[in-house]
Amino acid sequence: MDDLLREYLPIMIFLGIAVGLGIVLILAAVIVAPNDPDPEKLSAYECGFNAFDDARMKFDVRFYLVSILFIIFDLEIAFLFPWAVAFGDLSDVAFWSMMVFLVVLTIGFAYEWKKGAMDWE
Repeated sequence: MDDLLREYLPIMIFLGIAVGLGIVLILAAVIVAPNDPDPEKLSAYECGFNAFDDARMKFDVRFYLVSILFIIFDLEIAFLFPWAVAFGDLSDVAFWSMMVFLVVLTIGFAYEWKKGAMDWE
């Protein structure tokens, strides 16, 4: 039992330091940070317009377009992480299939950029 506790001692020390540092940083932010709320900061804001307005009002669709594009490209980039981790064990087919995927992704990104979908004017 004593050997088991010695093996876990570095982990417990690390967790203790991490929790202690987290508490210190949170307390420092509470003490040092300015607290000057105004009605504009405290108001609810979501989806590019006020939360409690008329349900039939017109709103800018570009907010949704930019957010959907971000989600699409972000999820596609997330496919690269497992591929990069296993890169050393991959075959040539896996490498070239990812290159085709990246080319299609780049063409789609260039198309969206050229169409002005990411311009906010």
